[in-house]
Amino acid sequence: MEENKAGIEEKITKYRSDVEQLIRYLPWLESKSGRNITEVYLPDEGKKNGFQVPVYDSTLLSFIKTVQSTQLIDKNYVYVYSRKRIRTPEDELRLIDHTQIMEMENIGAVLSKYVLKGRTKASLWNEGITNGVFYHAVKKMKELIEFWSVPM
Repeated sequence: MEENKAGIEEKITKYRSDVEQLIRYLPWLESKSGRNITEVYLPDEGKKNGFQVPVYDSTLLSFIKTVQSTQLIDKNYVYVYSRKRIRTPEDELRLIDHTQIMEMENIGAVLSKYVLKGRTKASLWNEGITNGVFYHAVKKMKELIEFWSVPM
């Protein structure tokens, strides 16, 4: 029993400051969840050799930058995806909903997929908002920290 308490305290100590940084985005994530927030800029409209440039909401970019600065980012997130057999956004949401405090790295793996792959595949950051993964991940981490410690 004492080992579990020590492990839980360790997780809270490790992630509390990161979650505190992310919860300030919770109202914005909730309001934008399920909506497409990316606009497309077409330079030289009407010309066939122009290309589309995605334009992101400044709050989204700030959220992504904040997530990148946390300990939640895991470059080996693929291993969690294969071990937990995650294939779809519904699987990701199910994993987030069933995560306990000792498995906070699983939520970090889901965030890592969207944040890291979003650097090269522009639509992933928008998908994280549209399918609600960002909102559910931050909300669940907040609930877990508050359950095992004091409200934030």
